Amino acid sequence: MTASLDLDSTRTAAPELLRSVFRQHAAGVAVITAAGAAGPVGFTATSLSSVAAEPPLVSFGVGTSSSSWPVVSGTEHVGVHILGEAQQDLAATFARTGADRFGPATDWRSGPEGVPVLGGVVAWLVGRVVARIPAGDHRIVIAEVVAGDPSEGGRPLVYHQGRFTALRD
Repeated sequence: MTASLDLDSTRTAAPELLRSVFRQHAAGVAVITAAGAAGPVGFTATSLSSVAAEPPLVSFGVGTSSSSWPVVSGTEHVGVHILGEAQQDLAATFARTGADRFGPATDWRSGPEGVPVLGGVVAWLVGRVVARIPAGDHRIVIAEVVAGDPSEGGRPLVYHQGRFTALRD
């Protein structure tokens, strides 16, 4: 059985249309980090994607107006952290403008290639940036995985309907 298509409710393509549609799309939550000369930077991302297994490549989007972009635009390596369902506060901290992302409340250390690695996450990777592709007001960053740790495990944090949430059984 197919649902009928209501063409009367169709909207013209615009940023708000994209936002409205993607509120319906559940996405995993990651934090991307990089080491900068003035200190570490990081941001919350829901655009993380596995690109290829051979070689192991991941991608994510970052806004060029983001406070992290100046460091990410020139760094050789980035950290990718998969957040767990209990890490809503961490996700919010890295999403909030002006937040002290690497302050005393954040468990982190310098990891492989000097990349800031967050503690207590479901899993993490360090990748060597191989491309930065212009995409509107963003850049798509592609990184080749060089190190990581999937061993902590746990249930992932999800972003849906404009909020952080957990998977339901």
